[in-house]
Amino acid sequence: MIDFNTYMDNLHKNISSYAPQKTEQPELYESLFKPKDIYRIPLDEAEKMQLKTIKAAFIHHYNNNPFYHNFCKEHSITPEDIKTNDDLTKIPLIPDKFFKDYPEGKEYATWIANIYTGELPKIVIKQKKPTYDDVIDAFHEAGIYVTYSSGTGGRHTFIPRDKTTFLNAEYTLAKSLVPMIYPLWKHDSYGYLLMPNPKLNFIFAGKALEIYFDAVKNVEVAIDRKINTELIEMTMHGKKGLKSKIVRHIASKGAKNMIDDIIDWLEVRDKANDTITLVGAPYILYAVMEKLKQQGRSFNFGERGGVATGGGWKIHEHKRMPVSDFRKEVKDVLGIPEKFCLDIYGMVEGNGWLTQCPEGHYLHAPYSFYKPLVLDEEFKPAEYGEWGQYAFLDGAARSYPGFIVTGDKVRLLKRCPVCDRPGPVLEPEVKRVKGADVRGCAEEVRRMLTSDLGD
Repeated sequence: MIDFNTYMDNLHKNISSYAPQKTEQPELYESLFKPKDIYRIPLDEAEKMQLKTIKAAFIHHYNNNPFYHNFCKEHSITPEDIKTNDDLTKIPLIPDKFFKDYPEGKEYATWIANIYTGELPKIVIKQKKPTYDDVIDAFHEAGIYVTYSSGTGGRHTFIPRDKTTFLNAEYTLAKSLVPMIYPLWKHDSYGYLLMPNPKLNFIFAGKALEIYFDAVKNVEVAIDRKINTELIEMTMHGKKGLKSKIVRHIASKGAKNMIDDIIDWLEVRDKANDTITLVGAPYILYAVMEKLKQQGRSFNFGERGGVATGGGWKIHEHKRMPVSDFRKEVKDVLGIPEKFCLDIYGMVEGNGWLTQCPEGHYLHAPYSFYKPLVLDEEFKPAEYGEWGQYAFLDGAARSYPGFIVTGDKVRLLKRCPVCDRPGPVLEPEVKRVKGADVRGCAEEVRRMLTSDLGD
């Protein structure tokens, strides 16, 4: 079996272009790039890295983002107040609802510009009354990635990333997942992305997986077409009318073909004794497994196969599948062991990905550059072991302030009760705070496909 250091060196050879550069981001270079395994950094070393990286990000946004600078002044906090790791909790947190409070047309472009940290490149919007997608395309032409997620309340969450921040998000994803599936990963293998094609779309959980095409040599895509915000709104929020019906009909036909294509791919890969990974929305893989069960078929990939899911666990409109049940079904139908069936917790507002460990499936935080927090009802940091509202301080966010309160309800533990990794973890089941939207990129995909997959 390949040793771990060689395994990670091989990964770096394939994704080195995504890694933070020492000259541009020295703190993140030390806290993210240099450690071979970001989940096994001794706590005393990691705390020093965490303080340096997050404080550097805070100084950057304080000095280069007028909106956030004023926000900090309202809270009477400056970079001089941050001297220790405990002081990091003083950094003012932005409610995630802020990123949903946007106008339309060209004012939407101005709204994005006000969120952006640093000097924005020239944005050329040609339309007199641009749609959200027109604005997103205009920003992209200027080198800014405006990615989004959506919720059942009808509002998208938009986040602007420059190339550096976007590469950070992708690199942290690979650096978070690959150590947890050791020794499964290898470049000369086969992958199936269970999300829209990231080269055509700006849905965040899909877009951040462009790195998958460099990490794995042979990758297929489940949804190989452009999906814009208008389509998402039609499918997420039940819009009526002829156009919506046509869109849903096309999605229905495409989804049935998609499931058959994935099953055919599994059959070919199994016969060839290939190593495979399936990455993306759990709902799609669930639909594949349900059809295989209806056909009385199964596979036995064993330790040649791995599954990484993320973005939402609603299997039907009124049914949420426990993550543990999903793992058992993957084992029964695909023959992939539970240790190689991991869930990843991330969101469009962040660049840190919490990944399940294979031993106990607790969600491990990348604690060298990212600080997870749980807030009580008064929005003050809660003790370890208490349930509360999830928040985070993200040292990898350069183009917007990554200090955010989410609408998720979690329980944070000081360390994993099962494995020997030293950092903090979340319990596997993440809930939504009462009254918050059900949201996530996988939920968008699920809504798009439900009409044709029997929901």
